[in-house]
Amino acid sequence: MNKKIAFFDIDGTLLDHHKQLPKETVLAIKRLQEEGVYCAIATGRAPFMFEDIRKKLGIESFVSFNGQYVVFEGEVIYENPLATEELTTLVEHAKRTGHPMVFMNHEEMKATEPDHEHISESMGSLHFEYPDIDDAFYEDKNIYQSLLFCEGDEIEEYSGEHESFDFIRWHPKACDVLPGGGSKAEGIKKVIEAAGLRIEDSYGFGDGPNDKEMMQVVGTAVAMGNSIPELKSLADYVTDDVDEGGLVKAIQEVGLLKN
Repeated sequence: MNKKIAFFDIDGTLLDHHKQLPKETVLAIKRLQEEGVYCAIATGRAPFMFEDIRKKLGIESFVSFNGQYVVFEGEVIYENPLATEELTTLVEHAKRTGHPMVFMNHEEMKATEPDHEHISESMGSLHFEYPDIDDAFYEDKNIYQSLLFCEGDEIEEYSGEHESFDFIRWHPKACDVLPGGGSKAEGIKKVIEAAGLRIEDSYGFGDGPNDKEMMQVVGTAVAMGNSIPELKSLADYVTDDVDEGGLVKAIQEVGLLKN
């Protein structure tokens, strides 16, 4: 039997709607590992934002920043930072339109301005505190992902003017800024290659817009019951809501674990 590998999104998949890691989920991941299933995380979060989750689950391989910073067994195997010159142009655009930003590397994040309600609300939804301020943080560091805080269709103007970047909304007032073409799918391929496994033996579990590419690349795609409609249409299997034990149910239903 070929060894299996499973990739888990964090928010709305591993974590419930209250940003808690259910005991049942921890036990299921432990059982997967005991039975030889390789477990990894695939998330839009920065590594420093889910270190505690990795420790609780005993996971040392992950795809972070939606594929821009990839670690296998504790070693960095792939990096794809935002181009500084293009990022400078975006920062200037955001300043003109009055939209704040947050810059992230693998260790920390900095905001362009203090006490902005969009940053407070968006970061608060993830249970993270307001970042420290340093509007020049991006100038001499590798930035793997930025956050742009704008509403509604304001994102369309940015997409049209900054074609080297992808803009993915994850909150009504915030979106991720990624290198064009960067996605969880690319990072997943890197991990599967490093592990010496096959794409057809991979499983992906997710719920949001940044999981679309993952759904399209893994061997078996699983959408949570709380997923966006588009993700459900791409999935091989749709499970229950995360708050209704959907993840553990899916792990069993796709045959990774027996009841």
